[in-house]
Amino acid sequence: MASGTGAREKTFFGHPRGLATLFGTELWERFSWYGLRAILATFMVASPAAGGLGLTEATAQAIVGIYGALIYLVALPGGWIADRVLGARRAVLWGGLIIMCGHISMAVPVRTGAFVALGLFLIIIGTGLLKPNISTMVGKLYPQNDDARRDAGFSIFYMGINIGAFVAPIVVGWLAAGDRWHLGFGAAAVGMALGLLQYVRGRHHLRGVGDVPGHRLTPEERRHFGLTALAVVAVIAVALAAWTASGTFSLDAFALVMTLIILAVPVLYFGYILLGSHNLTDDERSRVKAYIWLFIAAAIFWMIYDLAPTVLLFFAQHRTDLSLFGISITPATTQAFNPLFIMIFVPVFAALWVKLGDRVTAPQKFAAGLFINGLSFVVMALAAALAQSGRISVWWLVLVYLVQVFGELALSPVGLSVTSKLAPQAFKSQMLGLWFMSFAVGDSVGGQTGRLRNHMSEPAYFLTLAVIAIVASLVLLVFSGRLHTMMREHREPSAPASP
Repeated sequence: MASGTGAREKTFFGHPRGLATLFGTELWERFSWYGLRAILATFMVASPAAGGLGLTEATAQAIVGIYGALIYLVALPGGWIADRVLGARRAVLWGGLIIMCGHISMAVPVRTGAFVALGLFLIIIGTGLLKPNISTMVGKLYPQNDDARRDAGFSIFYMGINIGAFVAPIVVGWLAAGDRWHLGFGAAAVGMALGLLQYVRGRHHLRGVGDVPGHRLTPEERRHFGLTALAVVAVIAVALAAWTASGTFSLDAFALVMTLIILAVPVLYFGYILLGSHNLTDDERSRVKAYIWLFIAAAIFWMIYDLAPTVLLFFAQHRTDLSLFGISITPATTQAFNPLFIMIFVPVFAALWVKLGDRVTAPQKFAAGLFINGLSFVVMALAAALAQSGRISVWWLVLVYLVQVFGELALSPVGLSVTSKLAPQAFKSQMLGLWFMSFAVGDSVGGQTGRLRNHMSEPAYFLTLAVIAIVASLVLLVFSGRLHTMMREHREPSAPASP
């Protein structure tokens, strides 16, 4: 039996002990994130007399959509700051502290939206620092050539994510019941505090991973970065102040403007990749053009999938009999169905893709995932039609989440893989950030679909989104052969293009 440090380090399911530190930190961070997510929309629409903000459901849907979109958007600068300034370990620590402060701000029991706005802002900033960098640290726990153990380590790490996501809606939803919103927000703050405690106490197990920035800025570059960051913050603050002073500012208008900005980012970035002078090969350009199709499909997928904490949550609250096996549940508890099904079916789909091998291409998997996601809203349209005559069983939502998870497991894991495969050599890391932009686009546009609910019935709303997803999936399927050729998945690379 081995002795000394080596034996102690491999005590977490045969993996480096540092994995336990990161596993626990991520579990509690996800507890705080999904706990807040499970009650945020219902808190926003609750009347001031019930301790809420008194927003309309459409406005709450738009704000939650932008909130989710910005979470993914700030992961890009968060990774850059860790790589150039803080190092991954300190970025995770500071990110967790900022997130905790955000939840504490949300938990302050005052009847004003100022603390809510501050809390959401801090959570966005903190998550941008923590989320991309803690995953990076997991990978760095292993030797460069230890791919098998690294993959297994990430599987354990992602299990922590889903455990946190499953427990949070149940606990936070129960605490927030009876208009005890700030108690629920406080629980999210406690969750993040526990994650930080786990992180600080176990930092020696990380063996220096993430201590030093990968490409530290020079003192001159740091000064330039600080001045630039301050200038950007000042410009944004002045613009918001001027907009507010003009009397035309509203939450709906703000959400719409942010949606347009988020939509512009990937358009500009794809244009930069394809039209800029980056010495791309012909094959690389072809792959990027094929990837644009997959990016659009993914954005439509997330547009529907990430309506869970708003539209589906409101449906659970107003249209269903919240009882499972004779036990009363809160509306927030329905948000636990998704991570439960993910934990159950991930091994099944992993085995399925191995068995199918190359017989099913990436575009076909995307089309299947998008089609299945569309079907989930066909089910929702039927459920909404039945609910017009009275509350229906919450098992309808269980079915919807089950169908959606099948769609996610067909598309989401493939998305990360195909992004890495199709990325030009000059944009390997940046393209992974662009993949997460598809989440941001989907979340922001999904938030804006609440405007449709003002002009059509609930069944028609769900059916409209279902048709969009299903038609998009069929178009993708029709062109999947062409996209497969453009991706050149089994060809030798061509010579570099002339500069």
